[in-house]
Amino acid sequence: MRTRNGATLLAAALLAAGCGSRGDAPAFGREAARAEIRAAVADAGLPESELPGPGEAAVTATPSTERERVAQRAAACAAGWQYIGPAVDGSLGKYGKALTALEGKGWAASGERKEVPIGEDGRLTQVVLKKDGWTLYARHMPSRALGADTVSFNATEDACMRQFTEREVGLLSGEEAGH
Repeated sequence: MRTRNGATLLAAALLAAGCGSRGDAPAFGREAARAEIRAAVADAGLPESELPGPGEAAVTATPSTERERVAQRAAACAAGWQYIGPAVDGSLGKYGKALTALEGKGWAASGERKEVPIGEDGRLTQVVLKKDGWTLYARHMPSRALGADTVSFNATEDACMRQFTEREVGLLSGEEAGH
């Protein structure tokens, strides 16, 4: 009886602290994040991507470098969609439409929209959104010189990403590629 009461008290304490499920609603996780991103992209009219999204690449070989091992661990923390290919008519407007759809699903802007000139006629646009312990980086980058577009919506689970050291994050971002 004492163990059962202890377990009940522990469960009550976790729920009071904000841990655990929210009533009957399942926790917002990787599959939910992926589904919302994919639906927003498709509804916005962006092209289908033949690239794997974050965390989707099939692991067929044993990672041989530290960066590959860290990237394999990080894949479990991520969900998203990316397109790199021929220029898409109206891609910036479609990117904006996808952002609006995500905001309609509860993703909230975190910080300001960043726009950085690239090349003579391009502009990198980046927006950061947050929802239920996830951070989504939405990027649009046209390259008119190459006739290509890069559009991505990549989300990472905040708690999962906290397991990585600063050095490992540097490896993931390419800042410590030589190590």
